[in-house]
Amino acid sequence: MSTPKGLQANVLGTFDSIVMAVAGSAPAYSLAATTAVLVGTVGLAAPAALLYCAIPMFGIAWAFNYLGRLDVNAGASYSWVARALHPSLGFLSGWALVVSATIFMVAGSLPAGSMTLSLFSPDLANNTALATAVGAGWFLVMLVIVLMGARLTVHAQTVMSGIELLILLAFAVAALFHGPAIHDFSWSWLGFSHFDGVQGFAAGALVAAFYYWGWDVTSNLSEETRNSRKTSGLAGIVGLAVVFVLFEVFTISVNLLLTAKQVEANSANILSVLGDLIWPGWGGKLLIVAVMLSTIATLETTLIQVTRSLFAMGRDRTMPAVFGISHRRYQTPWVALVVIGTVALALFVASNALGSVGDILASAVAAIGLQIAVYYGLAGLAVVVAYRKVLLKTPANFVFGGLWPLAGALFMFWVLFESLSELDSTAIGIGIGGLAVGLVPMFWYRHSAYYRPHRLDAAKAEQVEQEYERQEPVATSTAGDTIATDF
Repeated sequence: MSTPKGLQANVLGTFDSIVMAVAGSAPAYSLAATTAVLVGTVGLAAPAALLYCAIPMFGIAWAFNYLGRLDVNAGASYSWVARALHPSLGFLSGWALVVSATIFMVAGSLPAGSMTLSLFSPDLANNTALATAVGAGWFLVMLVIVLMGARLTVHAQTVMSGIELLILLAFAVAALFHGPAIHDFSWSWLGFSHFDGVQGFAAGALVAAFYYWGWDVTSNLSEETRNSRKTSGLAGIVGLAVVFVLFEVFTISVNLLLTAKQVEANSANILSVLGDLIWPGWGGKLLIVAVMLSTIATLETTLIQVTRSLFAMGRDRTMPAVFGISHRRYQTPWVALVVIGTVALALFVASNALGSVGDILASAVAAIGLQIAVYYGLAGLAVVVAYRKVLLKTPANFVFGGLWPLAGALFMFWVLFESLSELDSTAIGIGIGGLAVGLVPMFWYRHSAYYRPHRLDAAKAEQVEQEYERQEPVATSTAGDTIATDF
């Protein structure tokens, strides 16, 4: 059943990767699950929080793009940070993704269950136990699809994300022209005046980071992507741009059409309320369908991220080696899928002790935001170190491989430290405690070759590439034609 031969190569193209990036950020799910948390944190400043988090987030996306050109690895930042900064930081970067993705299995599946129930009876949507059971069912379906390979996954994603985006675009246009509005549009919603000081801004940015999280699934799929050194990073940037526009339009629409009390009272199904306002009768149901499709899509991409990261760790012997083998037929890391599935199902049961769907989402979003800040921030630093010798060679290298990623990294770390004093003990315990657990496997597998890496150096990679081009053998045909020989 198992083989060490690895993942299936050349499955995804450019369009497929862009679809995966959009699905990874899950626009409809993020809006449904996180809008109430963001509005509760910063009020009318929600559009500003998304805007000012997007700017450094694009810097991180450029970091992933540039690092992916040097090292194609399913572990992505786990490998890059280790080779550019330090192996221990690399492992913590990969571990942050594994923990945040595992927590997300609960945060993602609960809205799936809640939204499914609300299609039949709105009163059932806030029943935590029932939403957990239905969400677990969705999760198991996604786990089977991911097991069956990236090709099937991307075909399903194309259909689901296509329908989701069409629904969201229709509602986005309708919302901007809907009247009467509760609030008149104000440019101050995109400024700093509505934030409650510096710490309030940091808390809002931490939640906003959760909105965007997931576009980097394209890097975890790099070993399964055609021409991945160019495709994977570019697809992440395009996908991030698409969801940024959708997030801003819908968050502005919430400010226009809903009061803070309405948002708080409908935290588990905010898009349903917005849909009913825009198109009474069937609008809410249609947006629920969009959220369900989005949640299914992002559960798939999150499973891909965590299992590919564990696959890379098992292959490097920084986690049990069994994680580094793949299914004989589907060439997917089936052991990692089984383990993550088991852990996630246990968390589903444990989550019922935390309270309502809204309470669970608020704590999970904040905890995941802390972990996102860690591994995105480390990637931003890693690209500057990897490209340090060639940053001044071209303006593009300086801006996209240095200045912008560095600004993104510093922003992520600033948000991390500023928000600690604002978060509750549950969110901090889940976020920081989850990272601390990673010290155990780091110490246990400290003798792995991973901890003695080949340094990631853009200047050296460029030199090797130029040397290869100069020494490429050339065969001359008997007719006098020159024929390039492939290796």
